[in-house]
Amino acid sequence: MRIALFEPEIAGNVGAVLRLGACMGAAIDLIEPMGFEWDDRRVRRTAMDYIDHVEIARHAGFDAFKATIGSSRLILLTTKGSQSAYDFRFLPDDILLFGKESAGVPAAVADACDARLRIPMRPQVRSMNLATSAALALGEGLRQTAALPG
Repeated sequence: MRIALFEPEIAGNVGAVLRLGACMGAAIDLIEPMGFEWDDRRVRRTAMDYIDHVEIARHAGFDAFKATIGSSRLILLTTKGSQSAYDFRFLPDDILLFGKESAGVPAAVADACDARLRIPMRPQVRSMNLATSAALALGEGLRQTAALPG
């Protein structure tokens, strides 16, 4: 299972997701442009030394990323999703896609996905932190596919 971040804007979030990927054995795809320079010290500070234990692929844009995924399903996690991530049947090679922090993904990207899922939360709040959402979705996907490390 992989995590893909569409045009991430916050270096600390990317660092936290890289650390998550390292700990859980999930590769990370970064779809550019990003809202910060790749060598931003905040990425390494948040990822700590875990950045050396995760497979990272950077893509020039969504089309370049899409050309690399083969037959894997692209699963969009979005507050606009109609199906709960906990009612969805994940497959081991799914790619979990998360949109940019301020705006999610454009309609054309959402339309290119195989499923649009949401993480259930209280109606009084808008959304969770990107890294928290990625951890919940990846954990559920790995639990279902019995691919949890260790």
